[in-house]
Amino acid sequence: MNRHKGSGQLIFLLPVLIPVVMFSILPLLRGIYLGFTDYQLGGGIKFNGIDNYIQMLHDQYFWRSFRVGFIWTITVTAGQIVLGMVLALLLNTRIRLISIYSVLMLVPWAMPPVVRGIIWRHMYDPDAGALNMVLMSANILDKPINWLASFEYAIPAVIIAGIWGEIPKAALFLLAGLKSIPDDLYEASRIDGAGIWNEFYHITLPLLKPVLAAIISLSFMWNFNTFGLVWVLTQGGPGGLTRLPMLAAYEEAFRYGYVGYAAAIGNVMVIIVSLVLFTYLRVQYREQVLS
Repeated sequence: MNRHKGSGQLIFLLPVLIPVVMFSILPLLRGIYLGFTDYQLGGGIKFNGIDNYIQMLHDQYFWRSFRVGFIWTITVTAGQIVLGMVLALLLNTRIRLISIYSVLMLVPWAMPPVVRGIIWRHMYDPDAGALNMVLMSANILDKPINWLASFEYAIPAVIIAGIWGEIPKAALFLLAGLKSIPDDLYEASRIDGAGIWNEFYHITLPLLKPVLAAIISLSFMWNFNTFGLVWVLTQGGPGGLTRLPMLAAYEEAFRYGYVGYAAAIGNVMVIIVSLVLFTYLRVQYREQVLS
């Protein structure tokens, strides 16, 4: 009887499971397989073992893309968490028109990455960009800067654009976490004479740890796999300076035709992200158990 009941419940899950299997699991398995082949666009598929991974060990462009990827991921994740916390704390106060501010906060996040890239590309335009105009009118710059084509400013420029688009997501999650903290804790701390910083350090931050762990984990994955925003801004330039791992895999597959090698890069990305997240979540779990 229970066996038939379980089979019946499984039937109701099929509309959800079928798209997951077709569009997530099967492409993942296909990508893992292609990473062990020499498949090129327009050619046949031949198993070549770990040749792609041996090639990576000697590929300076691969290592540079991962170095840039980690710089991008860490800075964008840290920036969105810090600024998102500030924004969430401000929105958690009793200010007028809070609902309007909350909706406006979500505008950058609601935009597709390509649209964000177009906006910031116009902002950074060396001839008619708003950034150069403001800085030159304030006498901070003597002449316009080509931000996205400069070896000095390209990485900071794309990082700022990345942080701007991700702040609302962090602020939204953190604001929800702040709303769940009982007001009694703050009232008791004020009676004891605790200041704002003591409240934040001893009440707010410890109770937000589960939320922070979730945001950092998800943001690390999303930011490390960034493609659309940076592609629109720089296409990996200048000179591959902003060539993130996902851009490197895209170029290997669709510009040079080395699909097998691109799939191998994707496999390495999955392994690295999984290891980093596993380590981080394990540390967070141990801290929670010890506390």
